[in-house]
Amino acid sequence: MTGEPSTNATSAADETDAAPAGPAPVDPPKPRPLLERVGMALVALVLAALFGGVALAAFAGGEIFLGAMGAIGCLMTLWVGGLTLFRG
Repeated sequence: MTGEPSTNATSAADETDAAPAGPAPVDPPKPRPLLERVGMALVALVLAALFGGVALAAFAGGEIFLGAMGAIGCLMTLWVGGLTLFRG
């Protein structure tokens, strides 16, 4: 290492066979099969029931903040399960 620039260094601008810039075209994703969508919606339903149980237990125990978080988790999980089932 002498600190001098190398004479055989090439820059990217010098290369003539470089790939064109920009993203490659992508095919749209295929919709999920109905059985897979129903299965994922059932998993979301089970998790929503668990969040709902936490919310009910927390509200019954006087924990307002934990109950609100459990209820929000329940609603969000039901929302995503519904989107999975109906949108695909």
